[in-house]
Amino acid sequence: MSKTFILQPLPHPSRRLCAEWAMQAPDGWAATFKEPRRNTEQNAKFHAICSDLAKSQLQWAGKRRTADQWKVLLVSGHATATKEGAEMVPGLEGEFVNVRESTALMSVKRSSSLIEYALAFCAMQGLEPATQPRTIG
Repeated sequence: MSKTFILQPLPHPSRRLCAEWAMQAPDGWAATFKEPRRNTEQNAKFHAICSDLAKSQLQWAGKRRTADQWKVLLVSGHATATKEGAEMVPGLEGEFVNVRESTALMSVKRSSSLIEYALAFCAMQGLEPATQPRTIG
């Protein structure tokens, strides 16, 4: 059995319950505290930027790119710019693949940094993306 607590500002009972759970946990159990993952607003904003890049006339390596391709390019560029680095490995068929970090596993702070990087890239290209997700209908 496992238990996850999302810590809220005091005086929320989540912190007390977490402490009580830790005091009663059997020996050998592990407690992990980590930054929260990116939120849905950040996810929507980043994907809107990628979509706007895809809809623009901007070309990369000689042709226009899809939103998914812009996502790969932005995540890879961001990792390099923030000194996380990129890893290029031979693929299963001899192609080269960038083994990149997962945006779904990014912290809120890392996701904010990625969005700032993407917006700066757009600005350097003379693009002003609409960073809010679009509603249909």
